[in-house]
Amino acid sequence: MRLSKQHPEVNAGSMADIAFLLLIFFLVTATISSDEGINRKLPAKCPPGVDCESVIPERNLFRIAINNKDEIMVEDKIIPLDALKDLTKAFIDNNGSSNCAYCRGSKDESGSDHPSKAIISLQTHPQATYNRFIQVQDRLTAAYYELRNDYCVNVLKKAPNDLTPEELKQAKEAYPFIISEAETK
Repeated sequence: MRLSKQHPEVNAGSMADIAFLLLIFFLVTATISSDEGINRKLPAKCPPGVDCESVIPERNLFRIAINNKDEIMVEDKIIPLDALKDLTKAFIDNNGSSNCAYCRGSKDESGSDHPSKAIISLQTHPQATYNRFIQVQDRLTAAYYELRNDYCVNVLKKAPNDLTPEELKQAKEAYPFIISEAETK
């Protein structure tokens, strides 16, 4: 009996096909997590030759701060998280007269001149947690959502889901979401 010194060969021609099929299988069946962030539109770039630096009246500025202990402060007074949405709504939609208990003190000076002029200033301490920042952002978004929803029902006489694109734009223009975010020093 004679032994051959040749080793048996494996046909590797179809290996590339099998690898390709496995790759397609995993791409099709795998779930790719989509990162969701905070949906915000950045302001447009200031056109050349135009003065974009404008003085904002203090009355139209709603100051919210998150300190290093994750406490929420509105106009330098600590408030509970649950009160933030209602305070924001009162500031934005008071049209010059509000009963915002945590705001500047006087009824006449406690809210913005008009919803389109209301600016939310959010300052976050570097040691504040991301979770608290997101909670505050959620309350601010909820305040604007409720104000726009009320506008749709009371002014446009329609449910928000039944709006045309033009009416949706009108609701967003009635209550523009203007927020200034900064890190505290």
